[in-house]
Amino acid sequence: MNKDLKNKEKELEQTLARQLELFKAESGDWIKIGGIVIAGGLIALAIVQTRKKRKDRKTDEAIEVLEREGLLTKEIEKRLTESSKSSFWPSIGQRLFVLGLAFAKEKFLPNLFAPQSEDVNTEEKSQ
Repeated sequence: MNKDLKNKEKELEQTLARQLELFKAESGDWIKIGGIVIAGGLIALAIVQTRKKRKDRKTDEAIEVLEREGLLTKEIEKRLTESSKSSFWPSIGQRLFVLGLAFAKEKFLPNLFAPQSEDVNTEEKSQ
């Protein structure tokens, strides 16, 4: 009985060690994916901000020209300075979501059942 308990203890320690190794490997993948997502988000943010600054400069120049010519009214100024309703973020968010789904499908779906079959095979061999 004591020998059986020691064997069981060794098996449990080995199983725990394998699970920790698997967890470390998977968390490394998630860290890489998270880093890529953050880098992509920062790049997209930088692009949007530079475009916005460029647009703001052009708008300010147009307002100055209209002021010099005496054609600037409150309505025209409101139209020029009012932000548009469409946005860059919904389209990029949808694209990133679809890209993430495709990546997850390729990366994790084929391997979803593989680790379970390996564990079953190792347990059968040990008995």
